[in-house]
Amino acid sequence: MSEVVTGDAVVVEVRVAQMPSRALAIIIDMAVQFTVLIAAYAILGAFAVISDSAMFGAVMIVLMVLVLVGYPVIFESLSRGRSLGKLALGLRVVGDDGSPERFRQALFRGLAGVVEFWMLSGAPALIASLVSQRGKRLGDVFAGTIVISERAPRDSGQFIVMPPPLAAWAATLELSQLPDEVAQAARQYLSRWHDLSPHVQHEMGVRIATQVAAFVSPAAPAGVPPHAYLSAVLAERRRRDQVRLAQRAGNGLPPQGFQPQYQQPGPYQQPISGPYQQPVPGPYQQPGPYAQPQPNSQVGAPHRPPAAPAPEPPKATPGGFAPPQ
Repeated sequence: MSEVVTGDAVVVEVRVAQMPSRALAIIIDMAVQFTVLIAAYAILGAFAVISDSAMFGAVMIVLMVLVLVGYPVIFESLSRGRSLGKLALGLRVVGDDGSPERFRQALFRGLAGVVEFWMLSGAPALIASLVSQRGKRLGDVFAGTIVISERAPRDSGQFIVMPPPLAAWAATLELSQLPDEVAQAARQYLSRWHDLSPHVQHEMGVRIATQVAAFVSPAAPAGVPPHAYLSAVLAERRRRDQVRLAQRAGNGLPPQGFQPQYQQPGPYQQPISGPYQQPVPGPYQQPGPYAQPQPNSQVGAPHRPPAAPAPEPPKATPGGFAPPQ
């Protein structure tokens, strides 16, 4: 993940495209270009006997320029940053501020691509991508662009769902100060939640939730489990980023069929990953350490022995998060 700062000074989190997917997209585009060049050469070769050799050479040069430069420039300009290869891999070229790619930027990338891929076999692009933290090749550096992935990761642990009882509170959060590394730590914790022991679940959850709470306001409602708090913060952060990107890429409105990730048909009705995997009654009655104790209706009956003394209430945890039962 990476962050871009828009022209409105808004920080938006985007998923930078990985090198394997970019390389495969480039291979697809180059295969299409090579096929078009071979077909054009074969067609023109059939008429070479009746054409002037100088005219034949001039036409071939024009065709090469149109295919090698015009193909990426035209496709990326008309489709807002996607060539055929990027469309197949779910990639898109955007500006450094998250804005849609402009014609000028597509032209810079297309001209640089001729040198990087066709003349130097992709060596400059590979070296520049390895050096750049955002995987930029030389064309991206000159054009001020970045290639992002629009497809959600297949790893189900990365799918964060909003707890419905916290949706209204999360909509009021101030998240602009939350660092990316702290959000990433919370995301990794939630993805591994079911693999941790109850004690580690709580101790680690309180520690990470306290770190997140130092950058997020207002404070969580009293008695919220740490994993519920983290899920709400990350889901709301992801929802806002998706809305901003959709507005900048289109006409100011989310695309057709867009739905924030926490809008499930009902509370926990869909099988999801993370701490909210099973449908349970009540706001926070999760299976495991955060289940609420049920009252015993038989206590005090004449035929029952006296009830045992109540245990000491658990100590409060930092940030007001619910302690384990």
